[in-house]
Amino acid sequence: MTVKWAPAPASAVREAVKRLLGFLSLLLILSACSAQNRATSPKEVRNLAGSTQVQQSRKAAEEHLRSIVHAYDKNTALTPGFVTVNDMCVGGAAKEWFFPTGDDQYKIHCAMRVTAYYGADPHQIADVLDGIFTAGDRDSFAGAPGGTIPFNHDYHRRHLVAYYRGHGPNPTGPNTPEPAQVFDPSQTLSWDTVRSSQKKPVEEHDLCVRSDPPVTRCLHEPASKTVADIRKQYGAVFKLEISVANYYQVSKKGKVIQTWK
Repeated sequence: MTVKWAPAPASAVREAVKRLLGFLSLLLILSACSAQNRATSPKEVRNLAGSTQVQQSRKAAEEHLRSIVHAYDKNTALTPGFVTVNDMCVGGAAKEWFFPTGDDQYKIHCAMRVTAYYGADPHQIADVLDGIFTAGDRDSFAGAPGGTIPFNHDYHRRHLVAYYRGHGPNPTGPNTPEPAQVFDPSQTLSWDTVRSSQKKPVEEHDLCVRSDPPVTRCLHEPASKTVADIRKQYGAVFKLEISVANYYQVSKKGKVIQTWK
C-alpha cells in the first residue's frame, strides 16, 4: 500500500514561521543583554578611569606632552604664556547593529590634548622661527623621542624664514595669505600674522568644560592668563597644538588595547 503525505496546512506553516521568528528575536534580545554588547555604565567608566593602571598611563602621557611644551620654552625664543589640558575618558557604546562606528568595541577610551600659548616679539618673527627650526634640526639629528620639536629647516621653512626677513616671496605662492602656520602630524604651530594688512590673530582658547576627575579634567595654567594678555605683554602670540594622545583603551572583552608607557 502506498502512503501519500498530505501537505501541511497553511496555518501550521505560519505557526512554525512565527515560532522561528520568536526564537530568533529571543536570541537577539539575549545577545543585546550580554555584557559585551551593553554600553559601559557611567559607574563602570568612573571606576575604570580611576584605576591604578589608567592613572599611571594618564600620568605618563601628560608628562610626555608637557615635556614638549617645555622644550619650546627651553630651546627657542618663545616665552610661555599659559597651558591648557583637556583629559577625558568615555565609555563604549552598546552593540551597533547598523552603521557601526567602532565605539561599541571598547569598554573605555581615554585621551588627552595639551595646547600651549607663548609670547614673542612681532618684529623678530624671522629670528623666532629660525630658532625653532634650528631646535628642530637638533632634535631630528639626535633622534629625540617623539620628535620633541619636529619642525626643521626643510625647503618650505627655509623660504618661510627668508619671507619674514624680507628676502624672498611668500613660499605658498603669489596672492596667497600670509603663511602663519607650520604643520606636522604630531604638532601644529601657528602665530599672529604680522606682515599682512588683513590681520589674522591667534584666537582665545576655548573655555574649560566642567572638571569631574577622573572621568573629565580641564586645566588652564595659570587660570587668569588669556591670549589678549600675552599679546599685550609681548606683541605677538604663538599657539602650539599637540595632537591628541590616546593613552588608554580596553576592549569589551577586558583586553587592554592601548596604554601609555
